[in-house]
Amino acid sequence: MTDDGLPGDLRAENAIRVGQEPRNRAEAMRKIVWILPWLIFLGSPVQDLTSGHHSTAATAAGWVALISFTGVYLTLVFRNMGRSFGGRFVGALVLLLGTLAVVLSLTLGKPWLGLFVYVSVTCGATLPQRIAYGAVGANTLAMVLVGLHVGLDDWSLVLVVLLLGFAMMGVKQLVRTTVELRKARATVAQLAANEERLRLARDLHDLLGHSLSLITLKSELAGRMLPDHPDKAAQQVADIEQVSRQALVDVREAVTGYRRPRLSAELAGTQVALTAASVTADVPAEPDLTGVPEESESALAWALREAVTNVVRHSGATRCTVEVLHRQTLDGPVLELSVEDNGSGGSGKGPGNGLTGLTERLEKAGGTLEAGRVKQGFRLVARVPVDTPPPVGSGA
Repeated sequence: MTDDGLPGDLRAENAIRVGQEPRNRAEAMRKIVWILPWLIFLGSPVQDLTSGHHSTAATAAGWVALISFTGVYLTLVFRNMGRSFGGRFVGALVLLLGTLAVVLSLTLGKPWLGLFVYVSVTCGATLPQRIAYGAVGANTLAMVLVGLHVGLDDWSLVLVVLLLGFAMMGVKQLVRTTVELRKARATVAQLAANEERLRLARDLHDLLGHSLSLITLKSELAGRMLPDHPDKAAQQVADIEQVSRQALVDVREAVTGYRRPRLSAELAGTQVALTAASVTADVPAEPDLTGVPEESESALAWALREAVTNVVRHSGATRCTVEVLHRQTLDGPVLELSVEDNGSGGSGKGPGNGLTGLTERLEKAGGTLEAGRVKQGFRLVARVPVDTPPPVGSGA
């Protein structure tokens, strides 16, 4: 991270950082290239001093004042003296620049009116926005009054002074907005990375929890069948191999972010998993997914997988009923998944990681999750919104 809170790859490398000290040599060079062209307005005072129109004492005093003015101006805009100045000191230096511009213009003549350009630029670049408006206006008014006194004939310079002051205010605000946008982009990127880690954690928990539970059950069955029923044990081992290969594929797809489980496939897997665990299963064959977005179907599929995994691993149930129905609620049509068993619901005193992840996943799809003990067991109900109302009597 850099000093301004930005990651190195998101820092505003091309920002001029108007009115702030450069942080490295590259920024210093950019500021020099940006500042030097503005010194063109010093041409008239320099020409006036070298023309011989003034006495030796006036010329010497003019050179000292001009060098002092330029040094203060560069110090304020460039900010290269170790650290940024405090607000009062900046205001004092800006006031000094304005005083020098007035005094030099009144004493040495109208060629020095160009100094008001630098005062205006300094006000816009270094002063706070709410103060800069008044300072630029006051500087322009001072130039008008001095110009009337010394006989200014080109009044377009007044417009240049006014517009450059406000332009510098706009540049400073643009730089600040650019830095803030880059910070916001870095924050969004960090939040997206955190969300992706949570998604991957949920997916791996759901994938491996279900698959490993099924592998454990089939391994136990194979161990019991091996002495007396080697053919059935071999079938269980073959099923274990198939589940393991599918789990590997699922994990790879989850890592790459492309996996979206289908509800119909999960229902078929539910029948197999419950039967292997000696649980009497009542599972619908093919659900009606009319109007159900892909993300909502995926969320219900994850909910079904987590619910069945809990039934197999924790509940000790002997019967499980799965229903997928379209319902009309006060919030609109929804597709409801219900998984109810006659077991204990597990020994945990609160929702586990699986239910917490399911709640987050369903909320992201606009759905809800309800889970808790009922009179004769445990029940999980997941609902997701449907885009269009289904035909009357549809259901699974």
